[in-house]
This record gives sequence, C-alpha cells and structure tokens, in this order.
Amino acid sequence: MRLKDINTKKKPVVLIDKSLDFFNDKVLFPKKLEKANEMLKKVGLPKLDKKAL
Repeated sequence: MRLKDINTKKKPVVLIDKSLDFFNDKVLFPKKLEKANEMLKKVGLPKLDKKAL
C-alpha cells in the first residue's frame, strides 16, 4: 500500500525509523524491568472479559 493510497483523514500515517532497530535487543531500563517482572510473578495478568472484546 502506498502512502498516497491511504485515506489520511481517517487513519494516521506513522513512519517507523529503521535506525531504532538498534534498540531491539537492549534493555533500556533494567530496574523497571526487574520490578515489573516481580509484580507479574506476584499478581499475574488480569483476566480478560471476553464480552468486552
């Protein structure tokens, strides 16, 4: 799909910079990641309400 083919009035156009792929395998905030993983182990993920989907 070309940029010209997209109806920009209804859909935002987002271009992703390929230079950001450099950060894919790096942990930028290790302390926050540890805290989030610890909370997920204790509490877990919330149950999804299938009616809302």
